Amino acid sequence: MMANTHNLTGKVALVTGGNRGIGRAVVRALAEAGADIALNYHSRESEADQVRSLVESYGRRCVTVRADVSVAADVSRMVKSVEGTLGVVTILINNAGMARPQPLEEITEGDWDETIDVNLKSVFLVMQAVLPGMRAKRWGRIINMSSAAAQLGGIIGPHYTASKAGILGLTHSYASLLAAEGIMVNAIAPALIETEMIAGNPQARPERIPVGRFGTAEEVAEAVLMLACNGYITGQTINVNGGLYMS
Repeated sequence: MMANTHNLTGKVALVTGGNRGIGRAVVRALAEAGADIALNYHSRESEADQVRSLVESYGRRCVTVRADVSVAADVSRMVKSVEGTLGVVTILINNAGMARPQPLEEITEGDWDETIDVNLKSVFLVMQAVLPGMRAKRWGRIINMSSAAAQLGGIIGPHYTASKAGILGLTHSYASLLAAEGIMVNAIAPALIETEMIAGNPQARPERIPVGRFGTAEEVAEAVLMLACNGYITGQTINVNGGLYMS
């Protein structure tokens, strides 16, 4: 019989965009496994407070930090605050992101810049900010939320697709540079998960998915938990997509 390896007691996990959707499910899974949680959010403070109460009901510590993770100064302030309250971040879930479905001809330079900043630049900024602590401990787990759009083009637009494809490149680079230091870096590429992000997009239909339904945030969180607890998987993209893209 295999021992239960989903034990993160004593670890501090930072989840960006952790107040709703996939982020909320990830926070819950990590807290249930024993991790203390730093929950980042950009807006909707009441939702962040609700998730904090949930984490604390499991007997775990939790702090909420409002920050725009696409802004370096905000990221620096956030990580310093978390380290001062909970300790060194050893698990990072880069989950914050935006999706604005737009026809190709309507995408402006401003739309492009905002999407790249929020979805891709933020991943770089937060990884850079937590790495000194992970390297000092020679232990870390970084999990970056990409998308099946990076592999297939998707239904939102090329600005979104490019941002999510860039995450895969960042993941590969950091994984190769940090593996010898005990820091595992992986990506997850979900497709059509039942959250607010797809609710207003008429192209998001369950019949697009081979299994015939949308995925759940909890199913993505299961993959996150597996990667957070594994010390031999790095540089990989875990496809949680109902068979939409088969690698």
